[in-house]
Amino acid sequence: MRVAMIGAGSWGTALALVLNDNGHEVSCFTIDEDTVKDVRTKKENSKYLPGIAIPENILFSTDLSEVVHGADLIVNAVPSQVTRKALPDVVRFEEAKQAVWVTVSKGIENNTYLRISQVINEVGGIPTDKIVALSGPSHAEEVGKKIPTAVVTASTNLESAKLVQNAFMTPYFRVYASDDVIGVELGGALKNIIALAAGICDGAGFGDNTKAALMTRGLVEIQRLGMKMGAKRETFSGLSGIGDLIVTCMSRHSRNRHVGEQIGKGRKLQEVLDEMVMVAEGVKTTLSAYELAQKYRVEMPITEQIYLTLFKDKSPHQAMIDLMTRESKVEHY
Repeated sequence: MRVAMIGAGSWGTALALVLNDNGHEVSCFTIDEDTVKDVRTKKENSKYLPGIAIPENILFSTDLSEVVHGADLIVNAVPSQVTRKALPDVVRFEEAKQAVWVTVSKGIENNTYLRISQVINEVGGIPTDKIVALSGPSHAEEVGKKIPTAVVTASTNLESAKLVQNAFMTPYFRVYASDDVIGVELGGALKNIIALAAGICDGAGFGDNTKAALMTRGLVEIQRLGMKMGAKRETFSGLSGIGDLIVTCMSRHSRNRHVGEQIGKGRKLQEVLDEMVMVAEGVKTTLSAYELAQKYRVEMPITEQIYLTLFKDKSPHQAMIDLMTRESKVEHY
C-alpha cells in the first residue's frame, strides 16, 4: 500500500516508521525544509523525534504532489487547529479524493466544535465511511523505539476501520477496531484537558491522591459530554478513553501534562507555549470543550477550572479550592 503522511512531526514520523515496518511505501510531507535536509543527511528527524533512525526508503519531501502521488491511504498528522488550512492543498489531487483517510490529530476545532474527521469530511469532501480515526495511549517517543503499544481505529464504516487496523498492525503496535468514531475522537481530545489538570497538580505541589481524583472525575466529564454528542459509554473505558487518559496524565513525554506543570509552578501560558517545539493540543481544545459544555448543558467542573486557570488567570490553588468545596453529591448521579 502507498501511504501519504501529511505532517512530519513526532507522531507523523513515528507512524511512518510503523507503516514502513509493515511493508508499505511511505512518503511524508512537511513544510519545513530543515526537517527534510535533516532526515536526508542525518537519517533522523532530530527536531521532532531525536535518536530514532529513519530508513532511507521513507521519503520526506516539501513537494506535496510527490508525496500524494499514487496514495491509497492518506494520514492527516498535522495539528487539529491547522487541519482546515492544510486540507485544500491535499484534496486538489485526484488520489486524495479516492484514498482512505486516517486522522491521528487529537483535538476539537475551535469555533465550529467539529471533530477532525468532520473537518476532513466538510473541507475535503471525503465520505465519512472512508475516514478513520486512530487514537489511544501512544507517545511517539516510545512508538519510535518499538515499545509495545496498543491503539484503536474507528470509523462509521467498520470495514474501513479494519483496513487501517491491518495497515498499522505490527508485533509492537497492536491495533483494535471500533465503529464509535465519535467516542474515539472525543476521548483522544478531551483527555488532554485532564492532563493539563494533572500537570497543574504536579506543578502546584499537590499529591497522588489529588491526581487520582482529577483523573477519575475527569473521565466522568469526558463520558458526560461524549454521550451527549453521540458516543458510546463503553468507548471511554477503552484505549482511547481511560487508556489515553492514564498515559497522558502520568507520562514525562506528555506535552499537555508539561504545560500544566509549568502553569502550576506559576508561569504564564504564552511563555510556556512560546518555548515549545511541538503542539499541546489540550490548550485550544479546552476552549472548545468549555463552550461545548455550555451548549449541551453538561456539568464539567474540572474543564471549567482549567479554562479559568489558562485563560482568565485564575490561581491553580483557588481553582482546586473551588473544586473541593463544591456542593456535595452522590458519586453516580
